[in-house]
Amino acid sequence: MNRESIERIYSAYARVYDRLFGRIFQSGREAAMARLSPQPGERVLEVGVGTGLLLPLYPRHCEVTGIDLSEKMLEEARKRAEALALGHVSLRRMDASKMDFEDDSFDVVVAAYVITAVPDHRAVMREMIRVCRPDGRIVLLNHFTNGNRLLAACEKAISPLCSRLGFRTDLSVDEVLDGWPVAIQCDARIRPFGMWHLVECRNRKKSMQACAARIGIPPSAATAYSIPRARQ
Repeated sequence: MNRESIERIYSAYARVYDRLFGRIFQSGREAAMARLSPQPGERVLEVGVGTGLLLPLYPRHCEVTGIDLSEKMLEEARKRAEALALGHVSLRRMDASKMDFEDDSFDVVVAAYVITAVPDHRAVMREMIRVCRPDGRIVLLNHFTNGNRLLAACEKAISPLCSRLGFRTDLSVDEVLDGWPVAIQCDARIRPFGMWHLVECRNRKKSMQACAARIGIPPSAATAYSIPRARQ
């Protein structure tokens, strides 16, 4: 999968996405929101907002920013936000592997059914960690490989075919999170079929500004990024 193919596939999905994936994954979205429970004033980033199926579930007391690579998907999300008068939601077209946001811009970062549908999951994780504040929350809602060897072998076998449909089936939670400064708070199996995971992490990166403040260095003199920003 590459950026162009993903954009093309999901642009084609835009008009039918809700019919294909709306109802079947709704219980997962509701479980994710129950776990999230955004607090008043919290800044939430939804990576891969798609047609905005999760948007109506966010409480209006938080600030929600949704990004997506596909302009066609965003058009559907804008229609939903306008129809429901979701004034606390803003939507932007953006590559999740090269976000335009500054470090520590959000309290919560959510990726629902996204991390296995991107060309480079490590680049996306890097950016999610970078734009999430230290000790903020990162939530992944996704299919990950099963611990059952036979099922895992099947998932690996069909992954090349699934990649043509815009996602892969051979990623594990450990592979996605390995090496990143995050602490898993929850890894719950959810419907349908218990093959999807709701994973909540705490962002354990160190803020260079916070470290500088502790030793008396002015914030303006501190290195801005604890995690390198992707080149645009």
